[in-house]
Parts: sequence; C-alpha cells; structure tokens
Amino acid sequence: MIRQLTPTELKARLDQGDRLLVLDVREPWEVAICALPGARHIPMREIPAHAEQLPRDTDLVVLCHHGVRSQYVASFLERLGFERLHNLAGGIDAWAKDVEPAMAKY
Repeated sequence: MIRQLTPTELKARLDQGDRLLVLDVREPWEVAICALPGARHIPMREIPAHAEQLPRDTDLVVLCHHGVRSQYVASFLERLGFERLHNLAGGIDAWAKDVEPAMAKY
C-alpha cells in the first residue's frame, strides 16, 4: 500500500533522522529550480532502468511537482514488489508552501 505523506510529516521524519530515501522523479530542469537536499534524483522515464538499484529495506518517499507523477512511480514500484512506499502528497509545491516558503516555486 502506498501511504500519502504530507510535507510536514516528511519534515518531521527527516528532522528525527528516520532512515528513508527521498526519490525525486522530476525532470532535470525542475530539479534545477528547487530540490530537497539529499534527495536522489531519477527522472520518471528512467525509473524502469534503475528500479533494481533502489533499496527495498528502506522507506521510499517519492516526490514530483504536485504528487501525480510520483504516485504513478510508487504504483509501478509496488508492482515490482517494493513495499515501503510513500508518496509526497502535493509534491515539492506543497513542501514549498507548507515547510519551506522561501523555496523557489514554478
């Protein structure tokens, strides 16, 4: 099951030092505008070629601009047998609004 994680929930988990991988599936031009520090960037179209390089024993939090592409990627990974999946609800846009208002938006 893919859990929807709010930006404030993700921030709390990052602040606590929880073991998780933030997977940013946006395009390179989007990441150039704004990104979460420490996130692993793999564009959505490249996920099938790199899926087996992702850890299965760590919570994966998938993010995109608004949470739609990341939900598709999380669903794809679920079909591959990944179980510890989270979608960042509202994407980096919601992160910028709720957690980091000074972050660049697009």
